[in-house]
Amino acid sequence: MTDTQKQEFAQALRNNVTDNILPYWMDKMVDPRGGFYGRRDGNDCLDADAPKGAILNGRLLWTFAAAYRVLGDPRYLEMALRARDYILEHFIDHERGGVYWSLNADGTPLDTKKQFYALAFVLYGMAELVRATGDDTALRTAGRLFDVIESRSRDRAKGGYIEALTADWQPIADMRLSDKDDNASKTMNTHLHILEAYTNLLRVWPTDECREAVRNLLEIFFDKILDRRNWHLGLFYDDDWRRVDREISYGHDIEASWLLLEAAQVLGDPDMYRRARELTGKIARAALQGRCWDASMVYERHASGHYDNDKHWWVQAEDMVGQLYLARFHGLENMWNKAQETWAYIDANLVDHVNGEWYWSRRDGHINRTDDKAGFWKCPYHNTRACLEAARLLESAD
Repeated sequence: MTDTQKQEFAQALRNNVTDNILPYWMDKMVDPRGGFYGRRDGNDCLDADAPKGAILNGRLLWTFAAAYRVLGDPRYLEMALRARDYILEHFIDHERGGVYWSLNADGTPLDTKKQFYALAFVLYGMAELVRATGDDTALRTAGRLFDVIESRSRDRAKGGYIEALTADWQPIADMRLSDKDDNASKTMNTHLHILEAYTNLLRVWPTDECREAVRNLLEIFFDKILDRRNWHLGLFYDDDWRRVDREISYGHDIEASWLLLEAAQVLGDPDMYRRARELTGKIARAALQGRCWDASMVYERHASGHYDNDKHWWVQAEDMVGQLYLARFHGLENMWNKAQETWAYIDANLVDHVNGEWYWSRRDGHINRTDDKAGFWKCPYHNTRACLEAARLLESAD
């Protein structure tokens, strides 16, 4: 791929953010009661009474703060501050600490459990706002959430982070993020996004405590979560790090491959970076087993050997970035073109060029309208992040 082609690819990605993804959320998802609506369904119909999730709102904060930092449009800062203020007023548990899992549409608490995945995403968004603006309130909030996760979730005896507790920090029977997950006390997914949040926090809050936590999480991934027999990541574990699943999640593998390397880069330890570069290259190559002839990636392979062939929006987004990391940091030159092929698949099959945003997935060759266009789990985080990060890689390539 020539330098000119890389520039054109990067511009197409930025255009998708500015012309397709973010206008959808600014025009269709701003709730006049405060914050953002909780849902639009697969047919793009607004559900104004849908609950509002902490994950969605933390990711919205990150998305608009990152877009403002990179692109400089003041409308994005307005949206980021809207998300920040709503989180501070409604999602933060000011009595017991942490973040509520969900709210009613009117902003009152609905599910008050403390899911550490959700705390991590609010921390992640606050740290990004600090990166973009130096916001003191966001930095204080991020620091408090870091302290809560470290004191309430981190297992100092056996390593890692537990999934969830009750509103008042007691053990909880059902720790699952969603109905499709195993009820396991430690998961790859939560560890990955705590690491992502801490990496972003380390950029703006380079304390010894944050640096130690990032290093510790990288070691957990390489020593406990990575299966060196096949270079895939395990998904679900008990307290003692015994694996309780046999699935392979190609989407999570490719996402983790670049987030782990990014964390090692921000950490700044040459030895850890060398280790991360070696192992993440193997993780990314293993993930590409899920890549299909049309440049899409399947979601996962179940323990039975059956493949979930839905082409999820977030998996394609992460695959594009993971392939660019293979090109940029692992020397696989053919991956520049492979990533562009993935983008062509996304643009032709998942981007809604009429109404904005991306569809949830392609299912059996058709647009999936069963799942949300915007909602508890469907937000502009994966696709905006992928477009901005891919554009950065394309423009910084040697």
